[in-house]
Amino acid sequence: MSTQTGDELLFQDEAPAPLAQVARSLSQGAAWKILIVDDEAEVHNVTRLVLSGFSYKGRSLAFLSAYTGREARGLLAQHPDIAVILLDVVMEENDTGLKLVQYIREELKNLFVRIILRTGQPGQAPEERVIVEYDINDYKEKTELTAQKLITTIVSALRTSCDIATIEANRQGLEKIIEASENIFELQSLEKFSTGVLTQITAILSLHKNAVVCQASGFAAVNNQGRFNILAGTGQFEQHIRKDVEEVLSADLHARIVRAVSEQSSLFFDGSRYIGYFRSRNGSESVIYLEGSVQLSDLDRQLVEIFFTNVSIAFDNLHLNKEVEDTQREIIHTLGETIEWRSHETGNHVRRVAEYIHILARKYGLPEAEADLLRLAAPMHDVGKLGIPDSVLNKPGLLNPEEMILIQTHPSIGYEILKSSTRPMLKAAAMISLHHHERFDGTGYPSGLAGEDIPVYGRLGAVADVFDALMSDRIYRPAWPVEQVVVHFRKERGQHFDPRMTDILLDNLNEFLSIRTAYKD
Repeated sequence: MSTQTGDELLFQDEAPAPLAQVARSLSQGAAWKILIVDDEAEVHNVTRLVLSGFSYKGRSLAFLSAYTGREARGLLAQHPDIAVILLDVVMEENDTGLKLVQYIREELKNLFVRIILRTGQPGQAPEERVIVEYDINDYKEKTELTAQKLITTIVSALRTSCDIATIEANRQGLEKIIEASENIFELQSLEKFSTGVLTQITAILSLHKNAVVCQASGFAAVNNQGRFNILAGTGQFEQHIRKDVEEVLSADLHARIVRAVSEQSSLFFDGSRYIGYFRSRNGSESVIYLEGSVQLSDLDRQLVEIFFTNVSIAFDNLHLNKEVEDTQREIIHTLGETIEWRSHETGNHVRRVAEYIHILARKYGLPEAEADLLRLAAPMHDVGKLGIPDSVLNKPGLLNPEEMILIQTHPSIGYEILKSSTRPMLKAAAMISLHHHERFDGTGYPSGLAGEDIPVYGRLGAVADVFDALMSDRIYRPAWPVEQVVVHFRKERGQHFDPRMTDILLDNLNEFLSIRTAYKD
């Protein structure tokens, strides 16, 4: 095999590694990997000598050498990001090089690496047949490859390799954006949506480092006079949910976020950091901050901008939905508080019961969305008291039999008020209202249901309502101390209350007591 100056350089493009990852690596300054496959050592030496000082787009070349087809297969497996292959045809066998091409394209499914076939015996592999039958990118006779032509061939292969990788990475990135958008658009909670956005964008960019989403004044931060609170976080920010960003971030980073908000624009800085700013139609502002250990390429930035253009619309809709939900929640709490006020009980009773039911439901194993629904519905559990005369509701002493029969109608009255609604929240409230005075042993009212025949919403309501009632002052008795309440629940376990729910309450007593502290009478 003759060896002329600048004989052969074989460069393989990106192997079957994901090309989105390959395109990203191309922007990070790594050397271009060139695989030389030839059975003559002198060919390897001359190729390295000719190209030793060459660079393309500011990046040098890294050479890998294989002297047989078997060695080449091993290197392709170890280095899926080889950019160009300089491939001899005749080695162990007359068609070793051609078999390797078939292996690369058909078995490895690597359609992206650039293969330059070089031969010193063109009769063994005629150009016309090889070009038609094999997926190669260039065909050179070794006698025609001068040093300059070798460099020209390599530049052409690297340029094509870059273009193909970028196109494929864009395609894969856009696919991820479409999939991510579909997934996160199903999340109706602003907090969950923010977490979903972080999860998806870090996956798209392969950051997996630190990221944080902040919500400006308008919802969670309304009472903070425009100061940003963290809604969702990953990495080092995960432990700072609901905190003010000024308490968490460095002064420099906080200043950049303030700048993004004041200029109402997004910022890329330090190569691998991004602050995204979004303003909804109702004036609410959101900020997303991302940081990673790798430089963000132009492609990364394009993907970020496209992704956040999509999600900013969803952020806007969620802001509006949250405003509606907050309004509904406020109306329901106000109505519940009005009912309690009418019976000379504290309005915070309904807030505490709602939080108790939420904890019980989650620890009992109900889905989080259902537990959230019950928290919204719980303040309506005593709506039926609207149908009970004040003389009975506010009687300081024991009720007589007729009055007891009358007070025991309030669960059914509440159910009648709420049952016609098709809204899940009010339907849940109807079930809590109807069944929260049933007893596990079957001696409760209004239906005398027992055990698990009592709907789970009713059993949850019974534990939450009685726990708070016993620990609160009533017109007919003072509040019980915690120790007495605990004794009562242990005694009534399996009698008045669902045993498992009773255990949840007693095993997590401090969590329930903290709610009483947060919502004092």
